[in-house]
Amino acid sequence: MSTAYAFDLDGTITLEETLPLLAKELGLWEEMRILTELTLEGRIAFEQSFRLRYHILRSIPVKEIQRIMGAVRLDSSIADFIRSHRDDCAIVTGNLDVWIAPIVEKLGCRCFFSRSHFDGNGMVVLDSILNKGEAVREMKKTAKNVVAVGESVNDIPMFEEADIAVSYGGVHPPVPQAISVSDYVVFDGGALCRLLRML
Repeated sequence: MSTAYAFDLDGTITLEETLPLLAKELGLWEEMRILTELTLEGRIAFEQSFRLRYHILRSIPVKEIQRIMGAVRLDSSIADFIRSHRDDCAIVTGNLDVWIAPIVEKLGCRCFFSRSHFDGNGMVVLDSILNKGEAVREMKKTAKNVVAVGESVNDIPMFEEADIAVSYGGVHPPVPQAISVSDYVVFDGGALCRLLRML
């Protein structure tokens, strides 16, 4: 059994929050940005917020969402770390399986995500929203230790279940609630990966 690494996706692996990018397609960037910020700060519960954001974005064709997601910029240091340790790494995100498929394909690692299916009209239907703590518990079945990396309130269940929690402020500062349950706080992708190699 080895150490496993659980990475939040938006603002950790990616250099930008993905849902506001998608909302630009509908001319709703500002509304989505505000909703995302309130969620990251814990002022709106993640599940409630994600359902709202899903309903805003569900009218965008999946192929268009995947085209946008495929062009999202990734932190090169973190992406390289994941690719070189793909058997030990997992993306742990509340984002939808079908939406983030291009990013998962690029990184080639395990992924825990919110689940969906297509209805008879080809529309994406939300089935379940991921509990990040449950994802880490699943990882612990085959790993000696789990190191969790994230920055927002919805990462706290993941931090609480992990053996080591790292608040990462690569895109925006980690929220105080996440820092309060973290073992380390890092603000640079290269420094984060050096830390992970030492743990």
